[in-house]
Amino acid sequence: MEMIVAKKQAKGGSIDIGIPEKDRKAIADGLSCLLADTYTLYLKTHNFHWNVTGPMFQTLHLMFETQYNELALAVDLIAERIRALGFPAPGTYKAYAKLSSIPETDGVPEARDMIRLLVEGQEAVVRTARKVFPRVDKAGDESSADLLTQRMQVHEKTAWMLRALLEK
Repeated sequence: MEMIVAKKQAKGGSIDIGIPEKDRKAIADGLSCLLADTYTLYLKTHNFHWNVTGPMFQTLHLMFETQYNELALAVDLIAERIRALGFPAPGTYKAYAKLSSIPETDGVPEARDMIRLLVEGQEAVVRTARKVFPRVDKAGDESSADLLTQRMQVHEKTAWMLRALLEK
């Protein structure tokens, strides 16, 4: 019996981390939406980094670079958590377009509009993370809870910093 279980696990079969499969699936689905939002925000932030102009160019160019680098690391952490739960992580534009709550921005907005759109994106990621939390809490998935808490803290702080630039 032990030999059969060992062979099944070696082939990627059963996962026994103390969270039932249906709960792992629900969490992975929620994290997939978080991944899509994070990647979409990464792309938007990188786009704005490339295309920002105006008197705040240097400040925003550097700020956006810091933000998209942080987001690039975050997508990897989220995708790896989905994989640790035993499910494939989405990784295509088509999947992200379907899963993300963040709309694409057409054209090149003015700098203040870029800031406003990034505030909206940061806040959208926080809302998505919050929606996943009840599933994670119900399943007792402390690892995913820790990831969600860290992501919410980063996005709430970044939204605050961006909002500060919009104040008169």
